[in-house]
Amino acid sequence: MERIKKVLIDEQKIEKRVQELGEQIEKDYQGKEPVVVAILKGSIIFYGDLVRKIKLPMRFDTMAVSSYGSGTQSSGNVKIKKDLSRDISGEDVLIIEDIIDSGNTMKALTSLLEHRGAKSIKVCAFLDKPSRRQVDFKADYIGYSIPDEFVVGYGLDYDEKYRNLPYVGVLEID
Repeated sequence: MERIKKVLIDEQKIEKRVQELGEQIEKDYQGKEPVVVAILKGSIIFYGDLVRKIKLPMRFDTMAVSSYGSGTQSSGNVKIKKDLSRDISGEDVLIIEDIIDSGNTMKALTSLLEHRGAKSIKVCAFLDKPSRRQVDFKADYIGYSIPDEFVVGYGLDYDEKYRNLPYVGVLEID
């Protein structure tokens, strides 16, 4: 943990914001039973905390989508590594993502799910880096907008490390 330059978002702020997002999503999805899709691996901690705050019937699914590899910059090439386990035709889909950076991954993913016949698609991202956007994409729910720094913790990693930190920190990159 010696490579963490600073804590950007502490545990208490995360907990408060996740509660607020859960309340908003619960209100917006009243009378519906969404398929809530975790984008692996980065969103899994956020996903687990968030869905426990939403007091509605829902179904869970996961996808693994990548555009990074082991680097710190998005490659722009979106790859589906693990697909949904169900047909989402006619379903209300809520995608849970850890961070939106270039926007390429979410734009491609929402387009794919639209083609598969989803009734509605919304995206909830824990973090957003609007200064890095390469395509026109905006999440429906955002935990925090952050500056253009490489962050880890609360599910976000650098080469599969640091995911287990209970806060979001800025990583010192060599």
